[in-house]
Amino acid sequence: MAQGAAGTMRKSWAAVCLLWLAGVGLRLTVLAVPPVILLIQADLRLSGTESGILSGLPVILFGVAALPGSLLIARFGALNTLVAGLLITGVASGLRGAALNVLALYAATIVMSAGIAIMQPALPPLVREWLPRWVSFGTALYSNGLLVAETLGVMLTIPVVLPLVDNSWRWSLLVWGVPLIAIAILTMALAPRSKEPAATAPAQGRSWWPDWSNKLIWQIGFLFGSVNSVYFCSNAFLPGYLRGAGRADLISAALTALNFGQLPASFALLGVASRLERRAWPFIACGVLMLSCVAGIAATANLWTVFFAGLLGFLGAFVMTLGFGLPALLSAPAETARLSAAMFTISYSEALLTSVLSGAAWDLSGSARAAFLPIAVSALPLLFVPTLVRFHRLQHGNGTS
Repeated sequence: MAQGAAGTMRKSWAAVCLLWLAGVGLRLTVLAVPPVILLIQADLRLSGTESGILSGLPVILFGVAALPGSLLIARFGALNTLVAGLLITGVASGLRGAALNVLALYAATIVMSAGIAIMQPALPPLVREWLPRWVSFGTALYSNGLLVAETLGVMLTIPVVLPLVDNSWRWSLLVWGVPLIAIAILTMALAPRSKEPAATAPAQGRSWWPDWSNKLIWQIGFLFGSVNSVYFCSNAFLPGYLRGAGRADLISAALTALNFGQLPASFALLGVASRLERRAWPFIACGVLMLSCVAGIAATANLWTVFFAGLLGFLGAFVMTLGFGLPALLSAPAETARLSAAMFTISYSEALLTSVLSGAAWDLSGSARAAFLPIAVSALPLLFVPTLVRFHRLQHGNGTS
């Protein structure tokens, strides 16, 4: 009896550690590029457009490759897909450093981003499999790992990693790929094995293609798309807006606030996520406040801008973490992976569309302030879509309960 309890406890702790490390693997190599982008530009002689493509490729692949991730999960199981994604991402990150020209760099970035994309829909079913009683906590765990990884990549590359590799951007990208290979090995060795695996084993007779007629797919896709759009586009257009307003001195502070502001929310949700699951009001409240922050950023160009950016990051992390948990909470076990894949496809496509519309608004108006109008519009689903979601009814593949 005591041995059985001890074995269960070990499995739970292994699951907790591996989920957090998997979250780290989702972003560690992506955010290793911005600190060395100037070195890459100088070495490969990249134009502004080429640099923009390099930054945008991961977001595009996160949407495009999510559905193939669902196929891999259906064929090989969520655990095998997660391990494969970690290995692909780690190796491809190192290969970026071997790129002799921009096309080779693009190719390695595409492979790396595809590895991340197939990992993302594998995590919700694994949370449900490994921590069935603590789905919201498990989701908050890997979300926290993701956000910590974003911070580590930005914070440690210049002061720590580059001095260790003689200021070589190539070796720095290789260094950031090594932890993912280590995480993959640990996952293979320590992942909990259930007698009746619902997520870790390949599917039997299960379709990997999402049921696009299921309203829940679109509801959670637009909810998650709202926070993706606001986060990615605010990062993209905030520097240009402040530069145009004559406050280039605030760019670093505002971007730091926007990204580091996510961490307090992530840590807070580790303790309260389970109390907020299956509720509409957290999404609506955050949506109202996020709209206020976007308006505040567009209406100011001073220290208030930094404040609004930090609050926007906090709120975005809150919604992101709650959104990550929806597929596992609202779908049957056999449907979780493909529902997650559909959510990522819709949400990252929405973020890309919002980015294009924001850029067009800037060009048409001649003012970077106009870029925040599409960003604000993208947040509107948070105000009404949660009222349509049946949070307390389990959804199946055909959209019924």
